[in-house]
Amino acid sequence: MIQHTGAQIAFQPRVRKSGFFEAAWRYGCRNFSVYNRTYISGAFSDPIKEYWDVVENAVLWPVMGERQVELTGPDATRFVQYLTPRDISKCAVGQCKYAPITAPDGGMLSDPIILRLEEDRYWLSTSDWDLETWARGVSIHADMRVSIRDANVSVLQVQGPKSPIVMAEAFGQDVLDLKYYWLMRLPFETTSVVVSRTGWSGEFGYEIYLEDATFSDRLFDALMTVGDDIQLTPGAVNQVRRIESGILSAGVDFTPSETPFDIGLGRLVEFESGAEFIGRDALLLAAQTPLRKQLVGLTIEGPALSSNEDIWPLQASGEDVGRLTSLSYSPRLKKNIALGIVTANFACPGTRLDVSAWDGWRTAVVSALPFLPKQQTGDARSLIRDNGA
Repeated sequence: MIQHTGAQIAFQPRVRKSGFFEAAWRYGCRNFSVYNRTYISGAFSDPIKEYWDVVENAVLWPVMGERQVELTGPDATRFVQYLTPRDISKCAVGQCKYAPITAPDGGMLSDPIILRLEEDRYWLSTSDWDLETWARGVSIHADMRVSIRDANVSVLQVQGPKSPIVMAEAFGQDVLDLKYYWLMRLPFETTSVVVSRTGWSGEFGYEIYLEDATFSDRLFDALMTVGDDIQLTPGAVNQVRRIESGILSAGVDFTPSETPFDIGLGRLVEFESGAEFIGRDALLLAAQTPLRKQLVGLTIEGPALSSNEDIWPLQASGEDVGRLTSLSYSPRLKKNIALGIVTANFACPGTRLDVSAWDGWRTAVVSALPFLPKQQTGDARSLIRDNGA
């Protein structure tokens, strides 16, 4: 198996640049990937250093590929409900919901965070999948009064236990009252930003949504300036930390071949409201059927491994029983950890499997998830006190 160390990605006009692209470049990012047809920043420095920064301090990540599909109009709520098994009647204005987007056969297409900005205005903060095109296609036959567009919002994440210090300095004390999975609009200079208590790190943190890209550089610099006292660093929300927390990457850790039940998200399929949504009948059947496959954690024995470029096969006694989807070496656990999908009879923690890794076959041991707990809930003011501010 060839590892493509030193590979580069070429910049070109058909791939979009977020408002924060130039700031990321100025602060040293030279590692990019493509996400939602947009350049997204990777590591700014040493990934292990960035791991400890987000676990112990705070990191500012220009998460440039995180696009906002905006749905507005008199039937916006009914249309959002049609896209997802989540009960949208339980989503208040100012609230966010993590939501599966399902196909007619119940398969997982995407897992955005839904932000309800106004009574009839939503953002679907989408993972790496063309949710805008899907929504437009669905709307053709939905007979609902809804407008759909890419809102062209640029997103920053401030993640880590010291993130409340940065946010309070930048936007005022009110942001400290923001509850987990809620949002508020806050002033910045002569514009405003939407801030949500969400993130992809498994750590306490916030996401900042900027609609006017002309303020991008000033916002980025302002956050770095107020974060100087706590050594806020630019970086990426670390792949290791999200695997430790069992946070999924769409298109990798699940595909349209998996239902929410297969990947541990059955709790998000809410039939009780009686609302109609795409895939309802298939998911009703899936809810009553024993699982055929299951998302699991895996520890890989042996020396530290670089992250996988491709899906790696998992075998038992020479027979394929699943796939390893995401892999990293955890500095805290001092072992290789991974996510994978296996047939249900091999999903019991402690089950030993074989995985085809960079250097040949290794032993993979099924583990319960998460490897380490998420630190996303709690009280922002208490965190500030704990961190000496």
